[in-house]
Amino acid sequence: MSVKTIEGQLDAKGLKFAIVAARFNDFIVDRLISGAVDYLVRHGASKDDLTLVRLPGAFELPIAAQKLARSGSYHGIVVLGAVIRGATPHFDYVCNECAKGIAQASMESGVPMGFGLLTCDSLDQAIERAGSKAGNKGVEAASALLETVRVLEQL
Repeated sequence: MSVKTIEGQLDAKGLKFAIVAARFNDFIVDRLISGAVDYLVRHGASKDDLTLVRLPGAFELPIAAQKLARSGSYHGIVVLGAVIRGATPHFDYVCNECAKGIAQASMESGVPMGFGLLTCDSLDQAIERAGSKAGNKGVEAASALLETVRVLEQL
């Protein structure tokens, strides 16, 4: 039995991407942005084909991602932010609504989105995920997005 496998090539040449990023916890988010940009450029994207949109916080990310997706100008969108748990349930509401909103925007528009929202219990966890011992989740979000864009081209 033969099985056809569809895999995405990690070549960003000729593709346009938006990066939507929160300013809240910017000392963490800036590292995620740098990782995502570096990854896309190393894989062939032109910096001229990357658009960075900054918003106040994670809760605002989905509406901007949705508007960018609906514009028809981008092959994919990387969504980046960092929410660090505090002493109230605010963390849960922000994280849940952001994740749900990004998924909804992607599904309704058909534009893939790389999910790079850190949801951490501590500042140390956020630092680990923004370029130290746990890698850079901005890179991972950009990588997953690029592969998804290339797979969807084949479907």
